[in-house]
Amino acid sequence: MRVKDLPRALQPRERIFKFGVENLSDVDLLSIILRTGTREFNVKEVSENLLANIGGINNLANIGIKELSNTFGIGEVKAITLISAIELGKRVVNKEIEINMVLSNSKFIHDAFKSLFLNANQEKVLAIFLDTKKRLISYKFIFIGTIDKSIIHPREIFSEAIKLGASSIVLIHNHPSNDIKPSNEDIETTKKLKECGEIIGIPLIDHLITNGKEYFSFYDEFYKK
Repeated sequence: MRVKDLPRALQPRERIFKFGVENLSDVDLLSIILRTGTREFNVKEVSENLLANIGGINNLANIGIKELSNTFGIGEVKAITLISAIELGKRVVNKEIEINMVLSNSKFIHDAFKSLFLNANQEKVLAIFLDTKKRLISYKFIFIGTIDKSIIHPREIFSEAIKLGASSIVLIHNHPSNDIKPSNEDIETTKKLKECGEIIGIPLIDHLITNGKEYFSFYDEFYKK
């Protein structure tokens, strides 16, 4: 059955007007973006199949164009459309990150950057570079590791800081397990980076662990006086 043959109350575009876009299902939203199905299956069935194959909407951001293109009913054009929609959404969410914004405490920092870690299934390390007034100079993902391990080396972090003329650094990394409690490795790594920063003269002023919603701050827990 084609989507247009469904009762109007079940058609995705009609549901936007009736219920509002925020109340649409993942399948409905995907159906609106994909627009059409195949000869055998309507767009809602294609959307359901896609979500089933990738294990749910949270994994959509981690699928590449090639893999999407090989999914039944998608193809290259629809894959590009989906990837573009995802990237646009990321940019809208990240609009609050502005160069020269003041990042004076852990809450401000986490609020600004937490969306970069939402639904991440790999451990990622973000370095945030600040000037003498704790204003944002730049930020960069330094490492992307496996699901349970990421190797952080001071050389890459501090060479970037020197190149940018940064006065201090903040690190944020995620735990894909959603447990924000620091591991022994996290504690040792933070200690090593703080020591390196003090020697070089570009201190590590905080290290946050996040799951995209909640966070742990080494400064708040261990170093704040």
